[in-house]
Amino acid sequence: MSTATRPSITLPNAARAERARAVYRACLYYSIALTAVWAFLITTGVGGGKLFANYKLTLEQIAGTVIFMVIFWVIWSYGWYFFKRWLLRRAGFDREELGAVFSSRLDGFDLDAVLARHPARPIRIIDMVARRGRTLVFIAAGFGYVYVQTQKTPGPESLAFGLQANVFDSILMNWLSLLAFRSNGAFGNIMYGAQARVLDGVQGRANALLIGTLWSAFRFVMIPLGLVLAGMFPPNRYAVLFAFIWITYAVADYATEVFGSIWGRHNIRVWGIGDLNAKSWEGFAAGFVCALVAMVAIAWSQQLPPSWYVLAFVLAAINPIVELASPRGTDDFTMATVNAIVCVAFGWLVM
Repeated sequence: MSTATRPSITLPNAARAERARAVYRACLYYSIALTAVWAFLITTGVGGGKLFANYKLTLEQIAGTVIFMVIFWVIWSYGWYFFKRWLLRRAGFDREELGAVFSSRLDGFDLDAVLARHPARPIRIIDMVARRGRTLVFIAAGFGYVYVQTQKTPGPESLAFGLQANVFDSILMNWLSLLAFRSNGAFGNIMYGAQARVLDGVQGRANALLIGTLWSAFRFVMIPLGLVLAGMFPPNRYAVLFAFIWITYAVADYATEVFGSIWGRHNIRVWGIGDLNAKSWEGFAAGFVCALVAMVAIAWSQQLPPSWYVLAFVLAAINPIVELASPRGTDDFTMATVNAIVCVAFGWLVM
Protein backbone atom coordinates (compact mmCIF):
# COMPACT_ATOMS: atom_id res chain seq x y z
CA MET A 1 0.00 0.00 0.00
CA SER A 2 1.59 3.27 -1.00
CA THR A 3 2.30 6.08 1.41
CA ALA A 4 0.03 8.35 -0.61
CA THR A 5 -3.07 6.23 -0.04
CA ARG A 6 -2.60 4.73 3.39
CA PRO A 7 -4.12 6.41 6.47
CA SER A 8 -2.12 9.15 8.14
CA ILE A 9 -0.94 9.10 11.76
CA THR A 10 -0.20 12.47 13.31
CA LEU A 11 1.43 11.75 16.68
CA PRO A 12 5.04 10.52 16.87
CA ASN A 13 5.59 7.07 18.35
CA ALA A 14 6.93 8.34 21.69
CA ALA A 15 3.89 10.58 22.20
CA ARG A 16 1.54 7.68 21.47
CA ALA A 17 3.32 5.50 24.03
CA GLU A 18 3.14 8.26 26.63
CA ARG A 19 -0.57 8.67 26.03
CA ALA A 20 -1.03 4.92 26.52
CA ARG A 21 0.86 5.10 29.82
CA ALA A 22 -1.24 8.09 30.89
CA VAL A 23 -4.42 6.09 30.28
CA TYR A 24 -2.95 3.23 32.31
CA ARG A 25 -2.20 5.57 35.23
CA ALA A 26 -5.70 7.09 35.15
CA CYS A 27 -7.30 3.63 35.16
CA LEU A 28 -4.96 2.57 37.97
CA TYR A 29 -5.95 5.54 40.16
CA TYR A 30 -9.63 4.86 39.52
CA SER A 31 -9.21 1.19 40.46
CA ILE A 32 -7.35 2.09 43.64
CA ALA A 33 -10.18 4.43 44.66
CA LEU A 34 -12.82 1.83 43.79
CA THR A 35 -10.98 -0.85 45.77
CA ALA A 36 -10.65 1.47 48.76
CA VAL A 37 -14.41 2.12 48.79
CA TRP A 38 -15.11 -1.60 48.49
CA ALA A 39 -12.66 -2.45 51.30
CA PHE A 40 -14.28 0.18 53.52
CA LEU A 41 -17.74 -1.30 52.95
CA ILE A 42 -16.51 -4.84 53.58
CA THR A 43 -14.49 -4.14 56.72
CA THR A 44 -16.79 -1.63 58.41
CA GLY A 45 -20.15 -3.08 57.48
CA VAL A 46 -21.35 0.35 56.44
CA GLY A 47 -23.99 -0.23 53.78
CA GLY A 48 -26.90 2.00 54.61
CA GLY A 49 -28.64 4.33 52.25
CA LYS A 50 -30.13 3.77 48.82
CA LEU A 51 -26.83 3.54 46.96
CA PHE A 52 -25.19 0.92 49.18
CA ALA A 53 -28.17 -0.81 50.73
CA ASN A 54 -27.39 -4.20 52.29
CA TYR A 55 -24.05 -4.47 50.51
CA LYS A 56 -22.15 -7.66 51.29
CA LEU A 57 -19.86 -10.09 49.54
CA THR A 58 -20.87 -13.76 49.67
CA LEU A 59 -18.98 -16.95 48.91
CA GLU A 60 -21.58 -17.71 46.26
CA GLN A 61 -20.82 -14.42 44.51
CA ILE A 62 -17.07 -15.05 44.66
CA ALA A 63 -17.47 -18.59 43.27
CA GLY A 64 -19.75 -17.38 40.48
CA THR A 65 -17.30 -14.64 39.50
CA VAL A 66 -14.35 -17.04 39.45
CA ILE A 67 -16.23 -19.59 37.32
CA PHE A 68 -17.26 -16.85 34.90
CA MET A 69 -13.69 -15.59 34.66
CA VAL A 70 -12.31 -19.03 33.91
CA ILE A 71 -14.88 -19.77 31.22
CA PHE A 72 -15.08 -16.41 29.52
CA TRP A 73 -11.83 -14.57 30.22
CA VAL A 74 -9.53 -17.58 29.98
CA ILE A 75 -10.97 -20.28 27.71
CA TRP A 76 -13.21 -18.14 25.48
CA SER A 77 -10.86 -15.16 25.19
CA TYR A 78 -7.80 -17.31 24.56
CA GLY A 79 -9.64 -19.06 21.75
CA TRP A 80 -10.41 -15.73 20.07
CA TYR A 81 -6.78 -14.68 20.46
CA PHE A 82 -5.69 -17.75 18.49
CA PHE A 83 -8.38 -17.13 15.89
CA LYS A 84 -7.24 -13.53 15.42
CA ARG A 85 -3.63 -14.70 15.15
CA TRP A 86 -4.66 -17.19 12.46
CA LEU A 87 -6.57 -14.50 10.54
CA LEU A 88 -3.56 -12.17 10.60
CA ARG A 89 -1.31 -14.96 9.33
CA ARG A 90 -3.76 -15.50 6.48
CA ALA A 91 -3.54 -11.76 5.79
CA GLY A 92 0.23 -12.04 5.33
CA PHE A 93 1.63 -11.15 8.76
CA ASP A 94 4.93 -12.92 9.47
CA ARG A 95 6.11 -14.28 12.83
CA GLU A 96 7.93 -11.08 13.76
CA GLU A 97 4.92 -8.92 12.98
CA LEU A 98 2.62 -11.20 14.98
CA GLY A 99 4.99 -11.02 17.93
CA ALA A 100 4.82 -7.22 17.80
CA VAL A 101 1.02 -7.15 17.42
CA PHE A 102 0.44 -9.36 20.46
CA SER A 103 2.99 -7.65 22.67
CA SER A 104 2.23 -4.73 24.98
CA ARG A 105 3.56 -2.50 22.12
CA LEU A 106 4.80 0.06 24.65
CA ASP A 107 8.46 -0.54 23.81
CA GLY A 108 7.94 0.06 20.12
CA PHE A 109 5.32 -0.69 17.52
CA ASP A 110 5.55 0.95 14.12
CA LEU A 111 2.02 1.08 12.74
CA ASP A 112 3.24 3.14 9.79
CA ALA A 113 5.53 0.27 8.79
CA VAL A 114 2.68 -2.26 9.18
CA LEU A 115 0.41 -0.18 6.94
CA ALA A 116 3.17 0.15 4.37
CA ARG A 117 3.16 -3.66 3.99
CA HIS A 118 -0.53 -4.50 4.58
CA PRO A 119 -3.77 -2.77 3.50
CA ALA A 120 -5.73 -1.17 6.34
CA ARG A 121 -9.14 -2.57 5.36
CA PRO A 122 -8.52 -6.30 6.01
CA ILE A 123 -6.74 -5.44 9.27
CA ARG A 124 -9.73 -3.36 10.34
CA ILE A 125 -12.10 -6.24 9.55
CA ILE A 126 -9.93 -8.72 11.49
CA ASP A 127 -9.85 -6.35 14.46
CA MET A 128 -13.63 -6.10 14.32
CA VAL A 129 -14.24 -9.84 13.98
CA ALA A 130 -12.02 -10.70 16.94
CA ARG A 131 -13.34 -7.94 19.22
CA ARG A 132 -17.00 -8.38 18.46
CA GLY A 133 -16.91 -12.14 18.21
CA ARG A 134 -15.29 -12.37 21.62
CA THR A 135 -17.91 -10.22 23.33
CA LEU A 136 -21.07 -11.02 21.33
CA VAL A 137 -22.13 -14.18 23.18
CA PHE A 138 -21.37 -12.66 26.56
CA ILE A 139 -23.27 -9.43 25.89
CA ALA A 140 -26.26 -11.18 24.31
CA ALA A 141 -26.51 -13.69 27.15
CA GLY A 142 -26.00 -11.06 29.85
CA PHE A 143 -28.47 -8.56 28.43
CA GLY A 144 -30.99 -11.30 27.71
CA TYR A 145 -30.75 -12.68 31.25
CA VAL A 146 -31.17 -9.29 32.92
CA TYR A 147 -34.05 -8.38 30.58
CA VAL A 148 -35.93 -11.61 31.39
CA GLN A 149 -35.27 -11.30 35.12
CA THR A 150 -36.44 -7.69 35.10
CA GLN A 151 -39.67 -8.80 33.43
CA LYS A 152 -40.23 -11.55 36.01
CA THR A 153 -39.31 -9.64 39.15
CA PRO A 154 -39.19 -5.91 38.39
CA GLY A 155 -37.66 -3.72 41.06
CA PRO A 156 -35.55 -0.57 41.47
CA GLU A 157 -32.39 -2.65 41.74
CA SER A 158 -32.88 -3.92 38.18
CA LEU A 159 -32.50 -0.38 36.87
CA ALA A 160 -29.85 0.64 39.40
CA PHE A 161 -27.53 -1.93 37.86
CA GLY A 162 -24.20 -1.23 39.54
CA LEU A 163 -22.37 -1.20 42.80
CA GLN A 164 -24.80 -3.24 44.86
CA ALA A 165 -24.38 -6.40 42.77
CA ASN A 166 -21.29 -5.86 40.66
CA VAL A 167 -18.61 -4.03 42.61
CA PHE A 168 -16.56 -7.18 43.20
CA ASP A 169 -16.73 -8.16 39.53
CA SER A 170 -15.63 -4.66 38.50
CA ILE A 171 -12.70 -4.61 40.89
CA LEU A 172 -11.44 -8.03 39.85
CA MET A 173 -11.80 -7.27 36.15
CA ASN A 174 -10.08 -3.90 36.45
CA TRP A 175 -7.11 -5.30 38.33
CA LEU A 176 -6.66 -8.24 35.97
CA SER A 177 -6.63 -5.82 33.03
CA LEU A 178 -4.11 -3.57 34.79
CA LEU A 179 -1.82 -6.48 35.72
CA ALA A 180 -1.88 -7.82 32.16
CA PHE A 181 -1.25 -4.43 30.56
CA ARG A 182 2.51 -4.92 30.13
CA SER A 183 2.48 -8.71 29.75
CA ASN A 184 3.92 -10.07 26.51
CA GLY A 185 2.91 -13.66 27.28
CA ALA A 186 -0.22 -15.74 27.73
CA PHE A 187 -1.70 -13.46 30.40
CA GLY A 188 -1.53 -10.45 28.10
CA ASN A 189 -2.97 -12.45 25.20
CA ILE A 190 -5.89 -13.67 27.30
CA MET A 191 -6.84 -10.16 28.38
CA TYR A 192 -5.88 -8.19 25.27
CA GLY A 193 -5.09 -10.57 22.39
CA ALA A 194 -8.50 -10.36 20.72
CA GLN A 195 -9.51 -7.00 22.17
CA ALA A 196 -6.58 -4.69 21.34
CA ARG A 197 -6.96 -3.45 17.76
CA VAL A 198 -3.95 -3.66 15.45
CA LEU A 199 -4.91 -0.28 13.99
CA ASP A 200 -4.79 1.31 17.45
CA GLY A 201 -1.04 0.69 17.33
CA VAL A 202 0.91 1.55 20.47
CA GLN A 203 -2.34 2.60 22.16
CA GLY A 204 -4.16 -0.69 21.45
CA ARG A 205 -4.18 -1.97 25.00
CA ALA A 206 -4.81 1.51 26.39
CA ASN A 207 -7.99 1.74 24.31
CA ALA A 208 -9.21 -1.67 25.53
CA LEU A 209 -8.31 -0.85 29.15
CA LEU A 210 -10.13 2.47 29.02
CA ILE A 211 -13.26 0.86 27.55
CA GLY A 212 -13.38 -1.73 30.34
CA THR A 213 -12.70 0.79 33.10
CA LEU A 214 -15.32 3.24 31.88
CA TRP A 215 -17.82 0.39 31.56
CA SER A 216 -17.36 -0.36 35.27
CA ALA A 217 -17.73 3.37 35.96
CA PHE A 218 -21.06 3.39 34.11
CA ARG A 219 -22.35 0.81 36.54
CA PHE A 220 -21.90 3.41 39.26
CA VAL A 221 -23.46 6.20 37.19
CA MET A 222 -26.47 3.97 36.57
CA ILE A 223 -27.21 3.62 40.30
CA PRO A 224 -28.65 7.14 40.86
CA LEU A 225 -30.09 7.28 37.34
CA GLY A 226 -31.72 3.88 37.80
CA LEU A 227 -33.26 4.89 41.11
CA VAL A 228 -34.67 8.04 39.51
CA LEU A 229 -36.16 5.98 36.67
CA ALA A 230 -37.61 3.48 39.13
CA GLY A 231 -39.43 6.32 40.85
CA MET A 232 -40.87 7.63 37.57
CA PHE A 233 -42.09 4.51 35.80
CA PRO A 234 -44.32 1.62 36.91
CA PRO A 235 -42.61 -1.76 37.45
CA ASN A 236 -44.14 -3.22 34.28
CA ARG A 237 -42.02 -0.76 32.28
CA TYR A 238 -38.67 -1.58 33.94
CA ALA A 239 -37.71 -4.29 31.44
CA VAL A 240 -38.52 -1.99 28.51
CA LEU A 241 -36.44 0.80 30.04
CA PHE A 242 -33.55 -1.61 30.47
CA ALA A 243 -33.82 -2.54 26.80
CA PHE A 244 -34.06 1.07 25.66
CA ILE A 245 -30.96 2.04 27.65
CA TRP A 246 -28.73 -0.99 27.18
CA ILE A 247 -29.86 -2.78 24.04
CA THR A 248 -30.12 0.41 21.99
CA TYR A 249 -26.53 1.24 22.89
CA ALA A 250 -25.30 -2.32 22.24
CA VAL A 251 -27.02 -2.63 18.85
CA ALA A 252 -25.86 0.81 17.69
CA ASP A 253 -22.31 0.21 18.91
CA TYR A 254 -22.02 -3.18 17.20
CA ALA A 255 -23.63 -2.00 13.97
CA THR A 256 -21.38 1.05 13.59
CA GLU A 257 -18.22 -1.06 13.91
CA VAL A 258 -19.38 -4.11 11.95
CA PHE A 259 -20.86 -2.24 8.99
CA GLY A 260 -18.23 0.47 9.14
CA SER A 261 -15.36 -2.03 9.12
CA ILE A 262 -16.72 -3.98 6.17
CA TRP A 263 -18.20 -1.23 3.99
CA GLY A 264 -17.03 2.05 5.51
CA ARG A 265 -14.56 4.41 3.87
CA HIS A 266 -13.34 5.92 7.18
CA ASN A 267 -12.83 9.46 6.05
CA ILE A 268 -14.06 11.05 9.31
CA ARG A 269 -11.06 11.90 11.49
CA VAL A 270 -11.78 11.81 15.22
CA TRP A 271 -9.79 12.25 18.42
CA GLY A 272 -9.25 9.52 20.97
CA ILE A 273 -7.13 6.68 22.27
CA GLY A 274 -5.62 4.95 19.26
CA ASP A 275 -2.85 5.61 16.77
CA LEU A 276 -5.28 5.69 13.85
CA ASN A 277 -8.61 7.31 14.67
CA ALA A 278 -11.20 7.40 11.91
CA LYS A 279 -14.89 6.58 11.54
CA SER A 280 -17.25 6.24 8.60
CA TRP A 281 -20.61 7.61 7.53
CA GLU A 282 -21.60 4.08 6.50
CA GLY A 283 -21.14 2.89 10.08
CA PHE A 284 -22.99 5.95 11.36
CA ALA A 285 -26.02 5.19 9.17
CA ALA A 286 -25.98 1.49 10.08
CA GLY A 287 -25.98 2.35 13.79
CA PHE A 288 -29.10 4.48 13.39
CA VAL A 289 -31.01 1.98 11.24
CA CYS A 290 -30.21 -1.10 13.34
CA ALA A 291 -30.94 0.65 16.64
CA LEU A 292 -34.24 1.99 15.30
CA VAL A 293 -35.34 -1.44 14.05
CA ALA A 294 -34.45 -3.06 17.39
CA MET A 295 -36.27 -0.43 19.46
CA VAL A 296 -39.38 -0.36 17.27
CA ALA A 297 -39.51 -4.16 17.49
CA ILE A 298 -39.37 -4.02 21.29
CA ALA A 299 -41.98 -1.25 21.48
CA TRP A 300 -44.28 -3.21 19.15
CA SER A 301 -43.81 -6.50 21.02
CA GLN A 302 -44.71 -4.79 24.31
CA GLN A 303 -47.70 -2.93 22.77
CA LEU A 304 -46.38 0.42 23.95
CA PRO A 305 -48.18 3.72 23.31
CA PRO A 306 -47.03 6.06 20.48
CA SER A 307 -44.86 8.18 22.78
CA TRP A 308 -42.49 5.22 23.21
CA TYR A 309 -41.97 5.04 19.45
CA VAL A 310 -40.88 8.67 19.59
CA LEU A 311 -38.41 7.71 22.33
CA ALA A 312 -37.20 4.82 20.16
CA PHE A 313 -36.52 7.19 17.27
CA VAL A 314 -34.76 9.75 19.49
CA LEU A 315 -32.47 7.14 21.03
CA ALA A 316 -31.73 5.55 17.66
CA ALA A 317 -30.78 8.97 16.27
CA ILE A 318 -28.76 10.07 19.31
CA ASN A 319 -26.67 6.91 19.71
CA PRO A 320 -24.66 7.13 16.46
CA ILE A 321 -24.25 10.88 16.99
CA VAL A 322 -22.82 10.33 20.47
CA GLU A 323 -20.68 7.46 19.18
CA LEU A 324 -19.29 9.70 16.44
CA ALA A 325 -18.70 12.67 18.75
CA SER A 326 -17.14 10.71 21.63
CA PRO A 327 -13.36 10.34 21.80
CA ARG A 328 -12.41 6.79 20.84
CA GLY A 329 -12.35 4.56 23.88
CA THR A 330 -15.12 6.47 25.68
CA ASP A 331 -18.19 5.83 23.54
CA ASP A 332 -19.45 2.81 25.51
CA PHE A 333 -19.70 5.03 28.58
CA THR A 334 -21.11 8.08 26.84
CA MET A 335 -23.72 6.23 24.76
CA ALA A 336 -25.13 4.24 27.68
CA THR A 337 -25.11 7.28 29.99
CA VAL A 338 -26.84 9.53 27.44
CA ASN A 339 -29.47 6.83 26.87
CA ALA A 340 -30.26 6.76 30.60
CA ILE A 341 -30.43 10.56 30.78
CA VAL A 342 -32.77 10.70 27.75
CA CYS A 343 -35.04 8.13 29.41
CA VAL A 344 -35.12 10.28 32.57
CA ALA A 345 -36.13 13.29 30.45
CA PHE A 346 -38.79 11.13 28.76
CA GLY A 347 -40.16 10.22 32.18
CA TRP A 348 -40.39 13.86 33.19
CA LEU A 349 -42.31 14.70 30.02
CA VAL A 350 -44.80 11.84 29.76
CA MET A 351 -45.23 10.26 33.20
